[in-house]
Amino acid sequence: MEGGASVAGKAEFKECLRLTWSQPYILRLVFSAGIGGLLFGYDTGVISGALLFIRDDFIELQKNTTLRETIVSMVVAGAIVGAGLGGWMNDRFGRRPSLIIADVLFLAGAAIMAFAPSPAVIIVGRVFVGLGVGMASMTAPLYISEVSPARIRGALVSTNGLLITGGQFMAYLINLAFTKVPGTWRWMLGIAGFPALLQFILMLTLPESPRWLYRQGRKEETAAILRKIYPANEVEEEIESLRKLVEDEMVLEGSIGEQSVFGKLKKAFGSKVVRRGLMAGVIVQVAQQFVGINTVMYYSPTIVQLAGFASNDTAMALSLITSGLNAVGSIVSMFFVDRVGRRRLMLLSLVGIVVWLAVLGSTFLRAAHNAPPVSDVETRPFANQTCPEYNPNVHWSCMDCLRAASTCGFCAHEGNAVNSIPSCFIIVKLVSFFCKNCS
Repeated sequence: MEGGASVAGKAEFKECLRLTWSQPYILRLVFSAGIGGLLFGYDTGVISGALLFIRDDFIELQKNTTLRETIVSMVVAGAIVGAGLGGWMNDRFGRRPSLIIADVLFLAGAAIMAFAPSPAVIIVGRVFVGLGVGMASMTAPLYISEVSPARIRGALVSTNGLLITGGQFMAYLINLAFTKVPGTWRWMLGIAGFPALLQFILMLTLPESPRWLYRQGRKEETAAILRKIYPANEVEEEIESLRKLVEDEMVLEGSIGEQSVFGKLKKAFGSKVVRRGLMAGVIVQVAQQFVGINTVMYYSPTIVQLAGFASNDTAMALSLITSGLNAVGSIVSMFFVDRVGRRRLMLLSLVGIVVWLAVLGSTFLRAAHNAPPVSDVETRPFANQTCPEYNPNVHWSCMDCLRAASTCGFCAHEGNAVNSIPSCFIIVKLVSFFCKNCS
């Protein structure tokens, strides 16, 4: 019954479509749990666009990059704690209660952020959402794998990964949709409460994981759930398979001998096979994060603005390309992982990530190197409206202006602030523009 997150092949996806269509109960179970993956993606992606409008509403954020970074990173910090709590709660209380608690955290966080009167309150809301993200990331794929028929388990678990990247893409779309609505970022952050409420209601009507119930000795409840998932002629076989699996797990746990988590980990690390497997898994996860994809996803509209597109609407529209390709990449990996192989596909994707991050970094370095100079000739028409830190006796470029500690740093059109773009792109080109405080 329990098999982990196996990777699906093409035939398995076809069987998945056929079986879920003929047995809607399976689709209901997986859809309900899969909302957790959708919320995971949405709440990690929505801040990229919302941050632009939060910055405009709170003057203390306009030059305080540390405070903006704190707002972004609190979801990740909360997710670290939530993932740890989620693993413990899954074993102690079950998968279903863990998902319900995650939904409560999602709802609380969305409500707090939607009505936040200050950046500090937004940070509190982001922590709540982060706790929910961590718990959902641990629980949703586990629940899906344990309630899915074995022959389509890989396809259904893979779908959870697709929902995460799809949730990020949906966040960018919703950000773009609410740019003209009063309240902008409050709607962007608060709307995440609706799918959380939907999942909360659905999970109240769904059963616990059969595997967890069997480990608790609730065998009759386990059999009743399996009868809804499997054809009648397969139920007894699945119950027997589950019995063997749980007994093998208990024997393995007994062979470790330790009761505490740290004791079990210490003894497990004594095995060379465990150490090598764990090291490989951890390195893959760390490499996936350290390549910088989170930085690009969280700050994509901001990066686009630094590239010269100052309009919030334009920046978010162009950022759809990034999130869209991210979602497409998930679909490609699902269909090619069996043909190409896990290791080769992972190496190819890592090379692609490194190459394009290098291109992105070199582009900005080149822009800084070729930044137009700011001298007395360029600033004379602007009288005292130029950067207060500007010193005509020191070489000064537009990139220096952008890095200035004061609130200056952008050139803006006198009649339309939306036309403003970083000064390093226009100061020597458009004499009708003047340097003023960033608004």
